[in-house]
Amino acid sequence: MKGWICDESRPIPHLKQREVPTPTAGPGEIVIRVLAAGVTPSELQWFPTTHTSNGDPRRDAIPGHEFSGVVAEVGPGAEAIAGEEVFGMSDWFLDGATAEFCITRPHFIVTKPPTISHADASAAPIGALTAWQGLFDRAYLEPNETVLIHGGSGGVGIFAIQLAKRQGARVITTASAKNREILHSLGADQVIDYHTERFEDLCRDVDVVFDGVGGDTLRRSWDVLTPNGRLVTIAASSEYATNDRMKNAFFIVEPNQNQLTQIAGLLETRELRSVVDTVASFHEADLAYSGQLPSRKGLGKVVIDMTI
Repeated sequence: MKGWICDESRPIPHLKQREVPTPTAGPGEIVIRVLAAGVTPSELQWFPTTHTSNGDPRRDAIPGHEFSGVVAEVGPGAEAIAGEEVFGMSDWFLDGATAEFCITRPHFIVTKPPTISHADASAAPIGALTAWQGLFDRAYLEPNETVLIHGGSGGVGIFAIQLAKRQGARVITTASAKNREILHSLGADQVIDYHTERFEDLCRDVDVVFDGVGGDTLRRSWDVLTPNGRLVTIAASSEYATNDRMKNAFFIVEPNQNQLTQIAGLLETRELRSVVDTVASFHEADLAYSGQLPSRKGLGKVVIDMTI
């Protein structure tokens, strides 16, 4: 099959298109014929991209760990229906979905709603699950609380705004001013332009900070919290923090079929929506991961359509 693999460049691998072996389903596994795959450019820097689960160097990894497609093969002991349209995630240490086929497990996927496209479905799993787990499982966001979401225009921030608003929270987000109108339409009560404004000058007594940016933005965020405020971050720079406060704030999304089923239901009824920045062709995957697509708008998720 055709796929894109990571080369030996470090610290950030480059992608090369190659003919690679078509995966076969082992016990408890299923093979997905990929129709669309979400792009997370920072994935090329993740530990599982360059290392195996036991820490050895990893070669020729295929990126892309969220997808939408069709169940092509069901392995022994796996519960899935061949031919069913599904969307979901794959294990970080397995080859991903920037290829014609990928392997996953039944509890990593759910049925794709018929009302949304494969592109919209592939833009949702990591972003929506990250937002859900950060807001509700980690920060315990309650109705009528105030949440500050850093990186509201990104693939996670888009869903965090919508889910926080649906929870009944007051939603403040930092983003580029050019995206203010659409972020308001998704549920943001206040959009702070990080280019020209300092969020700490415009908001105080925040109950929850959801940080998708890291660095100086994260460091400055502690000061806007209430005494009982909670901060969560997904910024990769926090993964190796030695400060206990920072280590406790950082988390990595985990597959959760129950949560993804609820997300699928909200997508189907349009109570939640994906925002696709750009749809790239399979042959543009390297440009998609390097941020060099000329059509990129900086809003939502870049998606690779495997059929074009």
